[in-house]
Amino acid sequence: MCVGTPMQVISVNGIAATCTDGTLTELVDLSLIGEVTPGTWLLTFLGTAREVITEDEAHKISAALNGLRAVMTGGDLGDAFADLDTRTPQLPPHLAAALAQGKTTA
Repeated sequence: MCVGTPMQVISVNGIAATCTDGTLTELVDLSLIGEVTPGTWLLTFLGTAREVITEDEAHKISAALNGLRAVMTGGDLGDAFADLDTRTPQLPPHLAAALAQGKTTA
């Protein structure tokens, strides 16, 4: 399983960017996402940018990762998943359409 880390672009040099997560600074390969500008938030895996994300998404992912780190060290989850606490589950569109047609099994 891969776990993405949100990082913010500090500077760009060709197909690489210097990025930070607020603690670490590292060089990130931009080959899969194309051009970005400083300030852009990226979801990174193993030193490679996989997706451009919003600042809000970056903060939510960081909160979730921090909560998981806390639990793994014997701490409390806290409000790491606060954005999910008030949301009701939603079916993917293809399952919602099937349910609307009265289908309940495959």
